[in-house]
Amino acid sequence: MGEESTTSVTEKPAERGRNVIYGVQEIMRLLPHRYPFLLVDRILELEPDKRIVGIKNVTINEQFFQGHFPGAPVMPGVLIIESMAQVAGVLIYRDLPDKEKKLIYFTGIENARFRSPVVPGDQLRIEMECLSRRNNFGKMQGRATVDGKLAAEAVVLFAIVERPEK
Repeated sequence: MGEESTTSVTEKPAERGRNVIYGVQEIMRLLPHRYPFLLVDRILELEPDKRIVGIKNVTINEQFFQGHFPGAPVMPGVLIIESMAQVAGVLIYRDLPDKEKKLIYFTGIENARFRSPVVPGDQLRIEMECLSRRNNFGKMQGRATVDGKLAAEAVVLFAIVERPEK
């Protein structure tokens, strides 16, 4: 059976799964983030230069739940936005020349709204769409849902910069 997808991505994920474009191993080849700050687990859809859909599985083992909030764990809104930015980063890094020499920085957040709490056991579905991109700057609009219910939405601005020398 063929894979149904709206993408022209030809890479095959190491983790075989239904409609998975990239598993965590492929994501780690693209993004510089690592534990405990890698906040995207899978990429489900990808249209180069246009849009991307990713998944973040939220578990009680996340470090931030120790203090946010004991007895009533809620994923911090800023980390939901960071998850959105990392999903967007996969789209940007994917076709970036010399990606190992580059970093993508957040330069702004617009119109962020948090609609419902995200708790352990939830699966965030993150949809990001490119609004504009010129040279090393861009803007992406996104939304994060849990079971089809809107959890957060925002526009994120980014800049692509040279990675500092070690």
